[in-house]
Amino acid sequence: MGDSRAHHVSWMRDAVSIVFLTVQRRGVGTTFECLTRIGPFRTRDVMEITCWNETVAMGVVHRGVIVGRGEFSLTPTGAGTTLTWREELVFPWWMGGPVTAAATRPVLRRLWARNLAAFARFAP
Repeated sequence: MGDSRAHHVSWMRDAVSIVFLTVQRRGVGTTFECLTRIGPFRTRDVMEITCWNETVAMGVVHRGVIVGRGEFSLTPTGAGTTLTWREELVFPWWMGGPVTAAATRPVLRRLWARNLAAFARFAP
């Protein structure tokens, strides 16, 4: 499958680069810094993998300026597998807090839908 860092930035349109902060590159405890860009806005997001089951789910906690939790989960269906992506992000007060979260929700939803469509091209 090659270098997971290269794959991640290939399908996740808002991920500019990833630098691992731990020796391990997969599994619970893996920590990395992701430079994220949405339009003119950039942030460095430190994430740690909190759940890792290759056939069921991968969980992550965000510890950057924007904090929160996310999870990818896989559910077998009759025709294949459904990938679900859930993300709960909290913006700091100086970025507008809940107002910014509400205003960015539609933008992030569209961005993540495009990311998942791009990810589908990598799936076997």
